[in-house]
Amino acid sequence: MQVDRVVEFQRRWGGLVLPPSQDYEGGPKMLYAEMPVDAVERVGWFDAGTQRVSMAYSFSIGPAGEFGIDGERWVPLHASIEGWIEALALAHHASSYAPRISTLRGDAIDELRFSTFEPVTEVRGLADTWWRGPDSLIAIHTGVAECFDAPRFRVARVYSGLDEWGLTGG
Repeated sequence: MQVDRVVEFQRRWGGLVLPPSQDYEGGPKMLYAEMPVDAVERVGWFDAGTQRVSMAYSFSIGPAGEFGIDGERWVPLHASIEGWIEALALAHHASSYAPRISTLRGDAIDELRFSTFEPVTEVRGLADTWWRGPDSLIAIHTGVAECFDAPRFRVARVYSGLDEWGLTGG
């Protein structure tokens, strides 16, 4: 079963070169599936792609198809690889059209209020989520913080001043 998942991932996504992410040291540069040789006990996981730089975690696909990082512990960022790709596309779109981008880190993220926001379900967020409001988008990235049990590594980006076109793309 795991071999079938690896083959299917490679058939569908293998060789896809991705734009850099603002987080996760740019994310994987290119998607490819590779079964880990040194973690036989981790049935269901496989590597998802080449890292852009040397870092303390790798990108993996979990047993239920989640896309995440694997360092001191496994943290699923999105419920699927499609969610990661949607999040990359949304970040590119938002950063291209938002007149203001604010970055919050650590405990400052707790000050954000979401009463007028709704989740962006297309990103299938787990540790990383996106929220859509009347004229802004908010991306919250907690993967590295969870992976290393370091809340100070939480990051939120607020893309504000987006009109309807900037929010919907159409």
